[in-house]
Amino acid sequence: MAEIYPGRYTAEVDGEVVVFLIGMRINKLRKISTWLPVLLAMPKMLAVLQRDPDSGLLGARTYLGPSPLVVQYWRSFEDLARFSRDSTAPHLAAWRKFNRAVGASGDVGIWHETYLVPGSSVECIYANMPVFGLAKATRHVPVRRGRDTASARIGKTADDNPAVPVRHA
Repeated sequence: MAEIYPGRYTAEVDGEVVVFLIGMRINKLRKISTWLPVLLAMPKMLAVLQRDPDSGLLGARTYLGPSPLVVQYWRSFEDLARFSRDSTAPHLAAWRKFNRAVGASGDVGIWHETYLVPGSSVECIYANMPVFGLAKATRHVPVRRGRDTASARIGKTADDNPAVPVRHA
């Protein structure tokens, strides 16, 4: 089981980070032969990226369910774009295979969103959690004094007056 870090932690990001969300939607459940190859392509891509520290992938987390999703953190947009266009990497072949096999049939949907985020625009909190998310991809640090609120951590307010939870007997 993952080590739990009691207390409040945040992520520390130098420069900027790319947050890349990629997912699929199974539109026709019975057409396993169209959606299963799409589902299985991502773990192969992530394995290649995780073996190469120069790839630029800082971390990734896969969520399964009716619409599988992978949250990825990248060092730069250039790293992400280089991987997506590299003819020796698994993405380009998988993308071409998807277009040939699925195309515009509507059997499987795929999507992605890319966010280029300056480190100064990042705010996150992890309370009593293992190292997780952006903190796992960058640096996991305790919340510093004066940074107790989301507004203070993201630099939107000079005061740091956290809401106090109401305790019920």
